[in-house]
Amino acid sequence: MDSPSPASKIALVTGAGSGIGRAVALALSDAGYAVALAGRRADALEATAAARPDATFLCVPTDVTDPQSVAALFSAVKARFGRLDVLFNNAGTGARAVPMFELSYEEWRKVVDTNLTGPFLCTQEAMRIMKDQSPRGGRIINNGSISATAPRPYSAPYTSTKHAISGLTKSTSLDGRVYDIACGQIDIGNADSEMAQKMKAGVPQADLSIRVEPVMDLKHVADAVVYMASLPLDANVQFMTVMATKMPFVGRG
Repeated sequence: MDSPSPASKIALVTGAGSGIGRAVALALSDAGYAVALAGRRADALEATAAARPDATFLCVPTDVTDPQSVAALFSAVKARFGRLDVLFNNAGTGARAVPMFELSYEEWRKVVDTNLTGPFLCTQEAMRIMKDQSPRGGRIINNGSISATAPRPYSAPYTSTKHAISGLTKSTSLDGRVYDIACGQIDIGNADSEMAQKMKAGVPQADLSIRVEPVMDLKHVADAVVYMASLPLDANVQFMTVMATKMPFVGRG
């Protein structure tokens, strides 16, 4: 994996070891980006990189809930590439699908730390690089989920953090303007990843009945993120929803 040419654009993807993160990282690589891969498991990051043996990747095992780990990630990216053009805040997790009064504080905190504090820490570090680099600026794309708009049953921690991500997206857009930093959000519904396998077996609906839900190919998500990333910094996709057409979302049924 050779170092990129000076003209290469640099992207960083969190949660890059599987699912949406892996698909987006590979699509960005195919679009000509050098890509930093962040995630908890080194072996999963290496597997992502191995899918494109001739591409440029930097694998950095990272815990996005740990400020020191996040700072080390961005320091590694800056040391290797000298700049950062795109951050895809993708790492996320959920909790047990049970009534919220049965959840422990530790379960709540794990989801909040991963899904909200993690993107905030990564956004801080990305902005610090982007505002001072030359050419100045960059783009931050947040994985929101359609749960940023409508909840599923028994999803209080996940839904709360995804609603909060919409606020982070808007605040980042506003605070980043003066530094030529654009921020947008992609809300994804039922992409065919490891996390969506349960959809094929049946998941609770608003009336608590169990139904199988349709899913869509991950490629559509990856293509959408690449499109968002490809825009010049004077244009921005603020919010985009990409979902399986027939999944319950509008009205959730």
